Amino acid sequence: MNRLSTRIKYIMLTVKVLGTGCSSCTKLEQIAKLAADRIGIQADVQKVDDIGEIMAYNVLATPGLVINEHLVSAGRVPTENEVMNWLVNA
Repeated sequence: MNRLSTRIKYIMLTVKVLGTGCSSCTKLEQIAKLAADRIGIQADVQKVDDIGEIMAYNVLATPGLVINEHLVSAGRVPTENEVMNWLVNA
């Protein structure tokens, strides 16, 4: 575990995966959980499938990824490294 992840290890992040249940949404949920686990960050990963709530984030294409209420990705499945970077910098 690196020094940065040790320092933020005890901060709970809220991560929302926006999507209606497609395979890409499921894959992004798995990536988000794995990324948080790999860097030792506690994250409450939530699946959001309500269209109204998804639209509230101005997401026109799913999957979407929201970290601490900030939309960081939409319309594609980011890499695990991208998600780890967003988590560390959240």
